[in-house]
Amino acid sequence: MNRNDLDVGILTFHCSDNFGAMLQAYGLRQALHSHGIRAGIVRYEPPFLTGRHWFAPYVPPHGNRGYRRSAAILCFHTLAHLRAPREFFLRRQNMRRFRMKYLVDKASPRSLFLPGLWRLSFRCYIVGSDQIWNPEITCGLRKAYFGAFKNKRKERVVAYAASLGGTNLPSQYDRTFSNLLRHLDAVSVREEGATSYIRRFWKGDVTAVLDPVFLLGSGEWEKIEIPPAREKYILVSCTERNPSLLRCARELSQRTGLPVVELRDTPPEADAPFSADCTAGPAEFLGYVRRADYVLSNSFHAAAFSIIFEKRFLAFAHSSFNARLQSVLRIHGLEGRLCTGDTDPAVIDTPVDWEAVRERTRSAVEKSEAFLFQNAAEGMQ
Repeated sequence: MNRNDLDVGILTFHCSDNFGAMLQAYGLRQALHSHGIRAGIVRYEPPFLTGRHWFAPYVPPHGNRGYRRSAAILCFHTLAHLRAPREFFLRRQNMRRFRMKYLVDKASPRSLFLPGLWRLSFRCYIVGSDQIWNPEITCGLRKAYFGAFKNKRKERVVAYAASLGGTNLPSQYDRTFSNLLRHLDAVSVREEGATSYIRRFWKGDVTAVLDPVFLLGSGEWEKIEIPPAREKYILVSCTERNPSLLRCARELSQRTGLPVVELRDTPPEADAPFSADCTAGPAEFLGYVRRADYVLSNSFHAAAFSIIFEKRFLAFAHSSFNARLQSVLRIHGLEGRLCTGDTDPAVIDTPVDWEAVRERTRSAVEKSEAFLFQNAAEGMQ
């Protein structure tokens, strides 16, 4: 499809070396294509996102601990990459392979900074999903993810499943957030708990919708997975270290006799209790989740794909960004899978009525698709 024939541009975190970021971008693009809407990923690839995945990471200072945090990330990850450079470059290769195969058109213009978006030919822009409105991720609220940029052909901007990372932003962002929302024509968010906060600044409807990975069925995801060589294992995927999760994994391994495989972005210590894969990209991640006997994670997208693939799983709370995980479990009637300090890990073997879960998914997907397709189609008229 010629990029000049495309009507809808998707502005999201496709350039981040993160499983969920790329898979949600793929899900959104494919869902639009299946409905006859010609959509492409906007190659907005700013250093504040891509820099954190460099060999010597760059994260712009932001907030009260900005410089200290940037220095800590630089030192920790550079030393980790020096310990295992081969794994670092294999992971980068797998990430790039997925991005170039499934997400971006090599001929599309690449923009590192906001002014580069003026030359795009899309009439409608969909911003989201992912945590595009989380200033901790984007180092401040960024105009691009509200459609707040000059472009002569731009006619409509729609937020689909945009996420704040929580249910609200710190009060220091209220004025900026209110001003940026004015550039949008329709708003939907991923966390239902965030709708009341956004209504303080947005006078129109605010709809809670599903993350776009749910807009595709399990069979569509299986087509692009790369299965691991191993079988019969417990999968661990952490976005931050969680002692309760790791303890549960050890207990489950002892009880079942299954080995634990951990997906990581840095190599484990020499005395780490589990085997690890530090090279997986999004396709490999899908394979690991689908083939696992059990999944333990505090990652939103690991939980999401555990639901899609109907796995035995437990989700563990994230210290900062927990609203979206609670929301998706509640939507599917799986609140009991959220592990707290007093949760008995044996609940992972409690049978799930997957037919009831599928019905809940179908209902939520219908609502989400109605918002997405209606608003994307209006941008094409």
